[in-house]
Amino acid sequence: MNNGVKMPALGLGVYQSSPEQTVKAVESAIAHGYRLIDTAAAYLNERQVGEGIVRSGIKRSEVFVTTKLWISDYGYESTLRAFDASLRKLGLDYVDLYLLHWPVPSGFEATVASYQAAEKLLANGRVRAIGVCNFSAKHLENLIARAKIVPAVNQVEMHPFFIQRAVRDADTRHGIVTQSWSPIGGVNVYAPSNPNTVKNPLEHPVVVKLAAKYGKTPAQVVLRWHMDHGLSAIPKSVRPERIAENIDIFDFSLTADEVAAIDGIDSGVRGGPDPELVDTRLFNFSIKD
Repeated sequence: MNNGVKMPALGLGVYQSSPEQTVKAVESAIAHGYRLIDTAAAYLNERQVGEGIVRSGIKRSEVFVTTKLWISDYGYESTLRAFDASLRKLGLDYVDLYLLHWPVPSGFEATVASYQAAEKLLANGRVRAIGVCNFSAKHLENLIARAKIVPAVNQVEMHPFFIQRAVRDADTRHGIVTQSWSPIGGVNVYAPSNPNTVKNPLEHPVVVKLAAKYGKTPAQVVLRWHMDHGLSAIPKSVRPERIAENIDIFDFSLTADEVAAIDGIDSGVRGGPDPELVDTRLFNFSIKD
């Protein structure tokens, strides 16, 4: 990342993983070679992520842990309190990456205050890197103009049906790593913005054909596409066989033409929420300590 800290390119996401499923998923992921685990206060499974890490027997220094500040806790002092709560739930002494979950354009002053609190956490050595999620190029410009530290990561919806060229270009200009949530397009299946246009990138002929060529699954081809774009990806699964499958992508690469072919199936339509509209009215819940 832009501060010299190294982050694994591929990790396990635990969004929508129930608490009882999360412990075993984290254990399984670490056993299969994952070294990045991505959670969030709003996922309500930070405790189980911490438990899974302990049960795995891995040294704390060998696993990269990301968590996120929820929008109900935006503001300087409330961010510091929320971070303490996340750290306590995780059972850790520090977090490797702390992210703001959404830009909240309608209340951007609080967003900036939260980021400034994250800068303090970084200065105090309580986090190793800080960043944001779901920020557009404009959101990044507005934040960086008022920040001391450029975000290390911008985690955004990214999959073959929504490739976010403008965001990736903005991240590159600022030296920010683009990290993909819903990297194999699951958001189009479990929570489509338009149920009448549900599509699964894993069923697209371009992806299916490449899977057959390389003797890989469509999911592996799509995750390899992220790697070949220089992105980080955090696919979610609670099934040990799928967790193992998702990391088995480092024995092949796509050609430039094949990467471009997958780029070509971009629809320009996001599956998840529009970051411009996310605020505490849209998501009117808070995180219990």
